[in-house]
Amino acid sequence: MSDYYNKLADSLRTRFAGKFDKCFVSVGQLNFVVKKQNLIEVCTALRDESEYHFEEMIDLCGVDYSEYAGGDWDGERFAVTYQLLSVKNNHRLRVRVFADGEPPQVASVVNIWNGANWFEREAFDLYGIIFDGHPDLRRLLTDYGFVGHPFRKDFPLCGNVEMRYDEDKKRVIYQPVSIETRVSTPRIIRDDHRYTERLTEEDSSNA
Repeated sequence: MSDYYNKLADSLRTRFAGKFDKCFVSVGQLNFVVKKQNLIEVCTALRDESEYHFEEMIDLCGVDYSEYAGGDWDGERFAVTYQLLSVKNNHRLRVRVFADGEPPQVASVVNIWNGANWFEREAFDLYGIIFDGHPDLRRLLTDYGFVGHPFRKDFPLCGNVEMRYDEDKKRVIYQPVSIETRVSTPRIIRDDHRYTERLTEEDSSNA
C-alpha cells in the first residue's frame, strides 16, 4: 500500500506544483499540505478529477499547534485537517491547510463537500477558526453565552464563565467563574521522542 501511495504522492506533486507546501507518506497515510490560497481550487480538483475522485470528506477537524513538539513549533498556530475518501478508487488522503491571523481563517469547503457543514461549525466552536463562505457559521456544541473556544491549548480548565439560575431574575444568568483556576500537571513525566521523530520525518519528506 505504501508503494501505491508513494505513486499517488508523485501524481499530486506534479498536478498541483506550486500549490502545496508538503506531500509525504507517513505511517501508511498520504498527507498533502495545501497552500491556503489554493485550497478551494485543489479540493475541487481532488473531488472532480478521475485519477483522485475523492467524492467523500469523511472528517474535518481543527488543530492547535501551540504546544506541539514541546512548544518548539514555529509555524502557524492553527490548521484544519480534512480526511478524504475515494470509494471509486479505494484510496484515502489527509489534506491539511494552515490558518493565519486571529481569528484564524480559511475558506469553507461546504460547496465542495456538503458534509463539511457541521464539521466546520464544530471547528469554529472548539477552536475559533472562521470558515469564509460558510452558510450558517455558529456554535454547535457549546451554548450561545459560552466565552472562548475549549479546544485551544490556552483555554482555562475551569472555563471563563459559569451559569446559574437567578431567583430574582427568574432565569439562567452567566457570571465569572467562582472556582480557582487550576493547572493540570502530570504526575509522571517521561521523555517522549514520538513528536520529535514525526517532525523529522515530515521535514525529510519530499515537498
